[in-house]
Amino acid sequence: MARIMSRALPLASRSSLYLPLPPRLPGAALLRSAAAASLLRPAAAAAPAASLPSSSSRGLTATPEPSLAAPPPFAGLLSGIRGFRRPRRGPAAAKRPQPQDAAPPPPPPSPKESEIELIARVGVEEDLPDDAEVLNIVEILKLNVPMAMKIALDGLVDSNYSTRDTSISDVGKYDKVEISVLLCNDNFIQDLSKEWRGEDCTTDMLSISQYIPDLDVPILMLGDVVISVETAARQAEEKGVTLLDEVRVLVVRGILHLLGFHHETSDEAAMEMEKEEQLILKSLRWKGKGLAKGAQDSSKLQTDSLDGIMFTGQVTNSQKRAVTLRFYRPKFKYIFCDMDGKYPLRFPHLYSSKRVLIFIYSCFFSFEQGTLLNSKSQITARNAEALREARSRGVNIIIATGKARPAVIDALSVADLSGKTGIVSESSPGVFLQGLLVYGSEGRQIYKRNLDQEVCREALLYSLENKIPLVAFSQDHCYSMFDHPLVDSLHYIYHEPKAKIVPSIDQLLGTAEIQKVLFLETPEGISSALRPYWAKAIEGRAHVVQAQPDMLELVPPATSKGNGVKILLNHLSISPDEVMAIGDGENDIEMLQLASLGVALANGSEKTKAVANVIGATNDEDGVAQAIYEYAF
Repeated sequence: MARIMSRALPLASRSSLYLPLPPRLPGAALLRSAAAASLLRPAAAAAPAASLPSSSSRGLTATPEPSLAAPPPFAGLLSGIRGFRRPRRGPAAAKRPQPQDAAPPPPPPSPKESEIELIARVGVEEDLPDDAEVLNIVEILKLNVPMAMKIALDGLVDSNYSTRDTSISDVGKYDKVEISVLLCNDNFIQDLSKEWRGEDCTTDMLSISQYIPDLDVPILMLGDVVISVETAARQAEEKGVTLLDEVRVLVVRGILHLLGFHHETSDEAAMEMEKEEQLILKSLRWKGKGLAKGAQDSSKLQTDSLDGIMFTGQVTNSQKRAVTLRFYRPKFKYIFCDMDGKYPLRFPHLYSSKRVLIFIYSCFFSFEQGTLLNSKSQITARNAEALREARSRGVNIIIATGKARPAVIDALSVADLSGKTGIVSESSPGVFLQGLLVYGSEGRQIYKRNLDQEVCREALLYSLENKIPLVAFSQDHCYSMFDHPLVDSLHYIYHEPKAKIVPSIDQLLGTAEIQKVLFLETPEGISSALRPYWAKAIEGRAHVVQAQPDMLELVPPATSKGNGVKILLNHLSISPDEVMAIGDGENDIEMLQLASLGVALANGSEKTKAVANVIGATNDEDGVAQAIYEYAF
């Protein structure tokens, strides 16, 4: 039986090694390892030169040889279900007779009589994004997997483990030993385990044996090692190692499973497998924690086994999307997101101090309204992280809100999401002031609609006569007729531009074009007096909008965020099929209906939730982040 050897060996970027056996083993096989290109799609660039560390435990040598003329074929289960096995030449083709006039080939150098090819196919699943770190790991594994195979197979020669299945022992009778390693995400590995074993669970690694005992063929097909780099990334973070370290450990563990080690059968089997795993890792000087230590560090991870497939590190659906989106291609190119946070219930006659009044408003009396911002009118860390991650994956985030553009920029600046490198700036597209202002490419204004001047005049006069605070919005500016704590709260709490006090109606209308006006009043005052009055007074000339219980807006007729979104989609040549929308208020209804997927947060209005495709969490439960993690990828 051939003995497989390793010691210090410089490796070029090609993935082919020639490993001659020592003269003291006459008749033994020669070992050559060849790591092929990726399984499903080619990797980026050739791996850099590497070297195999010396190992006194194995104590044998290897020298380099030119690479194979053609890459070895891919073997295993995945080739069958994906249909990408390449045709390979049969034994007869390898022994094709030479022309009679050709010179006979030189005799092989003694004592070399045969050779074994170690074929390791390493690649990524076709739906996994082109992540730079993963592609680099693929190139490294092309060299690493044959190393680990060589040492593991060498260990079979003098193995005295009582718990190992010894069906695979003498590999010297084979011409080739094949194995495949596939990197994928949680969704792929879960679908694979469900389809082939009926187990609907996520795991870090599946080892699927293709070995058939007593089959007299020249090729030993060990099987397939499928690794979820998504789960591996979580485990690497928990263990304090790199993703490459964790993937290497899983490769070694998968190889050992294919060679008959099964740690889950008993404590003794676990100890023996861990011992062999540590021998391989130490021989290759690879970092990473072994089976038992890794289990201790990740106590929440579970282990199961079924018919030759190993399941470890199972996680729930909510856990598996909480770390990163980097291993998923986005389902949508654009996410249109509402912004407004909760607005407070007000008692303007309780306190005379402006600061105390604003504090009471913001902290104690509020309604469940808001999307991207929470009840404190702030963006949470998890929402910000989800937006950044989605953007890094190529998803365009566009804000569609009733707020003015400066308010959005100010609110998101706290989380470093505004400015040229953020999701909103003066040079980015967006829908503002309920769709009355739309900015397109490079932040250029592509649509603006103003409120009728006579309606503005009537509203301003009503505000003065009834002492009900009103704010008039004109692009990036706000105006009011008199100073009031409620007017200030729009700026200090809700980030709107600080209102300029203009006591003269003629002066205000003469210096600014008004897109909308906003009355600030208690919900009771709005429902009992303001809304009935203005719905009748402006009929046909303007439209009443109530996005919040304690605010009433007067806007031009046929105004809606949905219309603003539609204008922007046409301007950017975007299909609604590419859009996911998130909102909560009645002013978001048309936007949600327009998008391919409309998500209404649980704190939203009943009318909005009725038209949504999906009901998400509340704005105080990071509803936007949850929607992105669950539905955008």
